[in-house]
Amino acid sequence: MRPACSARSGAAKREVETTRREQRGETTAAGAERWRKSMAKKSATSSASNDASGDTSPQGELGGEIAGGIGGGSAGGGKPYTVLARRYRSRDFSEVVGQEPIARTLQNAIATGRTAHAYLFCGTRGVGKTSMARIFARALNRDGALAEGEEIGNAILRGEDLDVIEIDGASNRGIDDARDLIAGAGLAPTRGKYRIYIIDEVHMLTTPAFNALLKTMEEPPSHVKFILCTTEPHKVPQTIQSRCQRFDFRNIPTKQIAAHLGAVAKGERVEVTEDVLLQVARLANGSMRDGLSLLDRLLAAATGKVDSAVVEQVFGLPDDEILLDIVEACVCERTADALKHGARLLERGSGVEQALELLAERFRWILVAAAAGSDSELLEVAESMKDRVARIAGQTDAAYAAHAIALCDATARSARGSSAPRALYDACLARLALATRFAGGAALLAGGGPDPKKAGNPSAPRALGTTANGPANGTNPATPVIPSEGTSGGASGGTSGGVTATPARAPSPTPPSTSSSTSSPTPSPTASQVPAAPQPTADIAELRRRLIAIAAKNPKDQALVEQIEIVEFTGDSARVAVRADDGPGKYLATNPDPIRTLVSRAAGRPVRLTLDKRESAGAIPRPKAIMPDDPSIRADPLVRRAAELLDASIVAVTPRLVADAPSAPSDASDSGDDSTMETSRDAGGFDAGGFNSGGFSRDAFEDGAD
Repeated sequence: MRPACSARSGAAKREVETTRREQRGETTAAGAERWRKSMAKKSATSSASNDASGDTSPQGELGGEIAGGIGGGSAGGGKPYTVLARRYRSRDFSEVVGQEPIARTLQNAIATGRTAHAYLFCGTRGVGKTSMARIFARALNRDGALAEGEEIGNAILRGEDLDVIEIDGASNRGIDDARDLIAGAGLAPTRGKYRIYIIDEVHMLTTPAFNALLKTMEEPPSHVKFILCTTEPHKVPQTIQSRCQRFDFRNIPTKQIAAHLGAVAKGERVEVTEDVLLQVARLANGSMRDGLSLLDRLLAAATGKVDSAVVEQVFGLPDDEILLDIVEACVCERTADALKHGARLLERGSGVEQALELLAERFRWILVAAAAGSDSELLEVAESMKDRVARIAGQTDAAYAAHAIALCDATARSARGSSAPRALYDACLARLALATRFAGGAALLAGGGPDPKKAGNPSAPRALGTTANGPANGTNPATPVIPSEGTSGGASGGTSGGVTATPARAPSPTPPSTSSSTSSPTPSPTASQVPAAPQPTADIAELRRRLIAIAAKNPKDQALVEQIEIVEFTGDSARVAVRADDGPGKYLATNPDPIRTLVSRAAGRPVRLTLDKRESAGAIPRPKAIMPDDPSIRADPLVRRAAELLDASIVAVTPRLVADAPSAPSDASDSGDDSTMETSRDAGGFDAGGFNSGGFSRDAFEDGAD
């Protein structure tokens, strides 16, 4: 692209050129004919020079400013190398990738003569906004009847035509630049039908500049068109947007970017593998220009075929095989293999955050393959990798993959500010490999086993074969087996008589034991495996009996039952009273799911729950304030003495009462028991506040009050 020049100097030069042409008589028909012959002669001379130099590439037809192929640089005495993003820029509506609806709309507008005077092209970087603006301007100004029509179109695509003025909004953003643009808009086009202004990064204009353009953009001259391009449309005033036809350019899909990159590599006569094209397309993140720039780096670094090894050397991205090795080890519960492959990934230069991001992307492949199938368009995987992805997805389900993605993302955020990111990384891999042995918080409160969202479908096997550390569904030797209540010491060979095991705070479900240390052929089930009542019940007494039976088998359920009281029960609905004045009760009052699950287990059916928040029986009700005009209060000797000492008047009196307080024994004063004396003091009179002798609080008086 030519260097950006100020709109003021450009408009002045064009005005001077128009004046000179008028003086030479080129505005007349004869002058125009002479001008056309002169341009045709120059074009023929340029073509002859290109043929003499042997330049037959399409870039030579555009002016010979770029060289073709990778080896066409300046080292061999040729022309300077031009990057792929410029050399393979779209030249027609059909060549614009990923923006077919916009291209079709603009073509229809030209064909039907319904082109607007102002357009606003919005979208992220590298999606084709400026290219579409140039193509649209060429379609508006190119006239096939003119001999130089093709030259005009090529000049527009190069950004060198006098009638298509490209303005950089970042460097020409002031009110003076807007005034020069308005002044230049009044000039007639030199060769084309329209005078077209393409303002790139229009959101960078100042507010006065936008205000100055309002009138011109609302009612411009008939020969003027505006095309505004921006990556941040929210910064463009609504008064400007309302005067334009807005087109939102979407991000280009990964597969379309990969296909275009493959065509470019073929044009460059370089072999690039399919997985590399998909990796570059994913790194482009919807931007075609970013993808071409990344491909340019790979072509510069490669001496032959571009494969995964070149990508790893240039971008530091590991091979997909290593990442899938980690994923497969986690799915098959091979913790040692997961840690080993994870260490290989870090040894190849990936950081902890980058490694977790790459793992999350590979788990997304498993999620899509498990949920939508390996043939889904959402699965952006090379054909050579689809079979392995489908095989791994067949060993797990979408729930586990979703949990793995969330865990990788959370660990990456934690590792960003941690002093031990490697420990978090290894713990994440171990957590993914041992997902079936972890129970979720909601499942623990409900008395169930592992969280199905994390462990996947328990009815389907998560992995095939045996693990590196033993059977896939075996018992972890480091996990203690918690016996249920009532299990005697003789029931287990590993427990001495008379010793009761301490129940765990969050016991995980005990898997079927294969050890010979248990003498009983059928061990007692743990609390998390207590089956629900076989028959539904509608009797409140039966419900209470079942709750007591469930609580007797699990300390956690026992603590939950102690916090609730069944008030009403009709079979499908229950009213439960909760003691909402303490910590557990407050939690249950706002999170009733554990109560609902427990009551439903006891009732043998789903139960609708209604909470009744109550205070404990021992809670002291807050007394009401006594009016200060009570004669008995004013006549109290202690009150009168306090008022005299403090020179104060009574404002409010709050008695301190104890509900159902036991009376102090008659010999309490003689026993010298301090606790009894304190109880008697609290129960008999008023809140002493800072006075231990009883009476009134110092807050009950107000100095200087009337």
